[in-house]
Amino acid sequence: MRRRAGLFGLAVVALAGLGISSAALLASARSAPMLLTLDRSQPQPRGSTVSIDSTAGPGAAVAAWSTTAEPVAVSVIEPKASDVRWFNGRPIRPSRTISMLVTAYSPDERSCGTSADGITASGYSVWTNGGKMVAADTRLLPLGSLVSVPGYDQGHVVPVLDRGGKIKNKRLDVLYPTHAAARKWGARRLDVVVWEYADGKPADFKTQHRRRR
Repeated sequence: MRRRAGLFGLAVVALAGLGISSAALLASARSAPMLLTLDRSQPQPRGSTVSIDSTAGPGAAVAAWSTTAEPVAVSVIEPKASDVRWFNGRPIRPSRTISMLVTAYSPDERSCGTSADGITASGYSVWTNGGKMVAADTRLLPLGSLVSVPGYDQGHVVPVLDRGGKIKNKRLDVLYPTHAAARKWGARRLDVVVWEYADGKPADFKTQHRRRR
């Protein structure tokens, strides 16, 4: 669907700088990684196997530049141990915030027109991650990036799995199951937090073969 137009020891070492003990790691890693799970009843991990390609990590400059036509000002976050969360069995931490205009859409014809086939631009179903995902300008936030949006999905981290013709630059579209729910969200100017993996491993997000352009 197109929106309109292993080693545990290595993980302990990687997290030592954040002050996370092996006991805490054991307590948090409750299950093995799950690929694009639809079951949101599990406490951890939740969500899809996604990754983020972030050039602004901890300690970087306070401004970064996107590949879009205009510069994108960001605020770099210095993560603390208490900031670390878990996504699909991997530790993640906040890396930066971006002020964005956040709108909403639904997976039906009123939002997606003739592209309302239930498949996102990444090739995954709109019901991936329990239907909690966002569409973004993938020049700014590549497919597979992780974000948290105030007021959406109780602030949980969700993946960027879609994009759209009108979703350009510092604009984000959150997915709701119905058109009425999307309209209720409206349009909000929010500070969106971008997350990165904290285990030192490379990004491993892969689109599906039904990827739409």
